[in-house]
Amino acid sequence: MDSIKIKVAKDFSPFPGSRYEKEGENSGEKFRRDFLAPAFKKAIDEDKKVLVDLDGTAGYGTSFLEEIFGGLVRDNDFDYKEIKKRLDIISLEEEYLEEDAWEFIDDAHSAKKSSDEASI
Repeated sequence: MDSIKIKVAKDFSPFPGSRYEKEGENSGEKFRRDFLAPAFKKAIDEDKKVLVDLDGTAGYGTSFLEEIFGGLVRDNDFDYKEIKKRLDIISLEEEYLEEDAWEFIDDAHSAKKSSDEASI
């Protein structure tokens, strides 16, 4: 399956910021809204994967990562199974970031599932 590639340092910023735009520049909210969510929608429409390369930045706050990855489930309402099928995350510089990103996705899915079940 072909991939849509997003290199955060090159395509967005070498200096990722905080979670929300109101907190400053280069926020996770902006990255998810302007880069990741549109790429993910395109990947679904064109039967592709999305490859997010986290290398080359000055570093990441957990709030930035939670916002971009957890937000796919929580705020953009993408299907969890589609995310698992279509999203590839790489970081050769800080390999733990991949695991952290998947934990944010899993946690957002669990929280959403619990919320959906509670409203039944």
